[in-house]
Amino acid sequence: MWGCMCVGVAAVYISTVVWKCKEGSVVGYWAAASVAFGSGLYFVLSPVWCGVSLLCCSLGLHCLTLRMKQMLPPQGKAVLVTGCDTGFGHAVAKQLSEMGVQVFAGVLDVNGPGAQELKERGSENLHVLQLDVTDSSQIEQAHQHIRSQVGRTGLWGLVNNAGILQCPVDAELHPFSGYRRLMEVNFLAAVKMCQVFLPLLRRSRGRIVNVSSLAGDVPIPTFAAYGASKAALSTFSRVMRLELAEWGVRVSIIQPTGFRTNIYGVSGDTLRFRDEILRDISPETREDYGEAYISSFSTNLSKMPQQLPDNLSPVVDDICDALLSIQPKPLYMPGQMGWLLPFLHRHCPTSVLDVLIINLIKHTNCKPAGLRSN
Repeated sequence: MWGCMCVGVAAVYISTVVWKCKEGSVVGYWAAASVAFGSGLYFVLSPVWCGVSLLCCSLGLHCLTLRMKQMLPPQGKAVLVTGCDTGFGHAVAKQLSEMGVQVFAGVLDVNGPGAQELKERGSENLHVLQLDVTDSSQIEQAHQHIRSQVGRTGLWGLVNNAGILQCPVDAELHPFSGYRRLMEVNFLAAVKMCQVFLPLLRRSRGRIVNVSSLAGDVPIPTFAAYGASKAALSTFSRVMRLELAEWGVRVSIIQPTGFRTNIYGVSGDTLRFRDEILRDISPETREDYGEAYISSFSTNLSKMPQQLPDNLSPVVDDICDALLSIQPKPLYMPGQMGWLLPFLHRHCPTSVLDVLIINLIKHTNCKPAGLRSN
């Protein structure tokens, strides 16, 4: 009987640890630590006491999760979200305003369809602002407007969500101007936004939420330029979390996997990007890779969103949690394999991980001309 009970308790313990590891961040790390603790108990305690200890560990992990999911009241809080034309930002702006948060939704085109849809909601909590995050004058105008609205209360949250992808392509082929543009939008713009709005965030001891990417944590072929910009944002966020802790400002990273949003652009954009690559690369590089291989990326990019989930709620819910949870996580990893690939990246031998990623993540079945001839 005791043996069956211990097996049952061990099954509950293991399922709890796996579940909490999927949640990533702080809870996931506590879950991983409890694995080591549980393994040690197996060798030093009798089966009965080992079962009791494992049950206590499971209950402790549950209690930790419940404490971290306690939420602050949304009323009286003001949040600025960038990149609200479409995608995550658009959905977050709508959800936060429905919760009672005063939302300043920054859009690239205040006359565009996404901005018009937000305006038509007629919510007194939702304010649409023209905000190109690479334009210093627009950032300052938004800052002056928001400061006049929030007064001495300050700004509760800043969500740096605006970002671009361009066309994923081999690092050697990606135009250097593309690297600059990605760093400007995905990283430097977020730095500028933090510097401008931190005085208002300090007043409220509020939150900064930076939307990074799985590609900024795990090396993914053809995502060198995009991944480098997001890796810079993640490192910046981790340092800011440490520096701002004594000011009472919390900093969280949202690190989603792939979701179906407009970041993948339209066919006209990808064709122009292909033409830019062909124009900028050297004759030797063009010969080695071949036009067929280079052109395959623009074709496959148009198909990529169809393979991704269109339900954005995992990301939206995590952003809201980072803004309103009493104990926000430093890192959220929403999406399929959002926790698994980073875990393997840290713990698998490099040779094993390389084979896994190369075979698991393929964006084209076309080979470079130089490799086909070999």
